[in-house]
Amino acid sequence: MNFYSTNNPALRVGFKEAVFNSMPQDKGLYMPEHIPQLSEKFLNNLDQYTLPEIAFHVANALLGSDIPEQDLKAIIDDAINFEAPIVKLEEDVYVLELFHGPSLAFKDFGARFMSRIMAWYLREGEKQLDVLVATSGDTGGAVALGFLGVPGTRVTILYPKGKVSPIQEQQLTTNGQNIRALEVDGTFDDCQALVKQAFVDDELNEKFRLTSANSINIARLIPQTFYYFNAYAQLLKQDKTKVAFCVPSGNFGNIGAGLLAWKMGLPVTQFIAATNLNDTVPAYLKTGVYEPKPSVATLSNAMDVGNPSNWARIANLFKDDQEELKKLVVGYSYNDQQTEEAIQQVFEKYQYVVCPHTAIAWKALKEWQAENHSDVAGVFLSTAHPCKFPDVFIDEVASAIHVPEAVKDLEGRAKQAVPLSKDFEGFKAYMLEN
Repeated sequence: MNFYSTNNPALRVGFKEAVFNSMPQDKGLYMPEHIPQLSEKFLNNLDQYTLPEIAFHVANALLGSDIPEQDLKAIIDDAINFEAPIVKLEEDVYVLELFHGPSLAFKDFGARFMSRIMAWYLREGEKQLDVLVATSGDTGGAVALGFLGVPGTRVTILYPKGKVSPIQEQQLTTNGQNIRALEVDGTFDDCQALVKQAFVDDELNEKFRLTSANSINIARLIPQTFYYFNAYAQLLKQDKTKVAFCVPSGNFGNIGAGLLAWKMGLPVTQFIAATNLNDTVPAYLKTGVYEPKPSVATLSNAMDVGNPSNWARIANLFKDDQEELKKLVVGYSYNDQQTEEAIQQVFEKYQYVVCPHTAIAWKALKEWQAENHSDVAGVFLSTAHPCKFPDVFIDEVASAIHVPEAVKDLEGRAKQAVPLSKDFEGFKAYMLEN
């Protein structure tokens, strides 16, 4: 399979180049040159397959002969070695739990798959691969654990000072080995801008073999399609065939992967993009005007993105047909007070604890279903374990959270992070000197 740039459809590269170069020099994003249609037989019988089997079938359709089937199967079996169950909370309301991987966030799917793809391509004696990643919370932890100890790689994580939770910061800054963290005095958008600028800087590219672990990398997007197919498979077992997915959205890679799954044939009735006050996309879906803006800090910090990179992919999927896009994707946004209220409502209604991102998705799903869509099974994505946001919950809710052993193991580990300004020259100097 070849991949093209969203800014230049004539540009074609192979999968390896798309993975390692991450972003074309024209600052577009890579997309598959054609989107394969999965067979009706496979889709109608999804409930007969395990998650790794579904993942292999989908990845093999997208990648073709780029990676031999046996090697691809081994990569998936190693990377996707945890579950993604749907939990029924009430009739036609399900939560898709995506926090059962090592970093307790949905980004384990992308980070683990990508790190193993890169390791498979790397040959002994090749130049070290420098992986740059900007994070608003969960990406950094997933990438850190996904790449920890992977030979021939070094990961540099940029995160906004004071804008990630304490547990997220521990996951970013206590690894050592081939993982290093930069604490940027700015927002996530500033961190993302530094990474993007590095990829088009001649001096950095001459000295380093740079790639990105953000969702701009196509190897992050592909594995995120797996859990949409797997969720639908679980619904089939309950005789549910009409489904809407409600996705808490920041950089829009997650819902972008869902839309890619839809393009491959997954029968989804509706996608709901749920955001916090960083409502660039919901505003666009209502007004038709796309206006990126500076991000603002909220309780749902992983969604604090004012200019979502992956929107370019979504627009490309629909060939900029705004009306067709608005039929399939609707948007809702909520403030912090509404988020806290939703957390409390979920707990009181179901005795179930959700993180602030997940709470926003639940609220949007319920609002959408109330608008004459009660006949559709709604699945809202739980993108992170609630234990990662201890300061958000009142005591009654906090006491109901089971803290995994992986989090307890982080306690007392020393923070290793280098403070930086949001100035590119300072970041570039750090890279060149280290």
